[in-house]
Amino acid sequence: MKCDKCQSHIESGEEREYTGQILCEDCYMESLSPVKTCDPWAVYTAKSLSGSGSTLTKLQMNILAVLKETNGIEFEALTEKLGLKSSELQREIATLRHMEKLKAVMEGDKKLFCLWQ
Repeated sequence: MKCDKCQSHIESGEEREYTGQILCEDCYMESLSPVKTCDPWAVYTAKSLSGSGSTLTKLQMNILAVLKETNGIEFEALTEKLGLKSSELQREIATLRHMEKLKAVMEGDKKLFCLWQ
């Protein structure tokens, strides 16, 4: 059986049904908890916790290092440079935006991610 969203193979009994689709566990969880980059409560919480000694993950530090190195990069180029799936990077970007570590800016018709500054 294949996932209707990502087309990956699903073992028998491991499939999940959601809104009429048969999904793998990853796509099911993603559907239940979509990424929100603009979330005032998440920003408030992230800023409140930033003083409590919270640390960045290795992946988050790598993302910020690439942004510092490139001075701004498009989403697709960032996924390629880090070797991540689009959905993985979207979650990390949302988290870093809530922490006010990175932001998106328009440069002409391109959307670039850069350090918050």
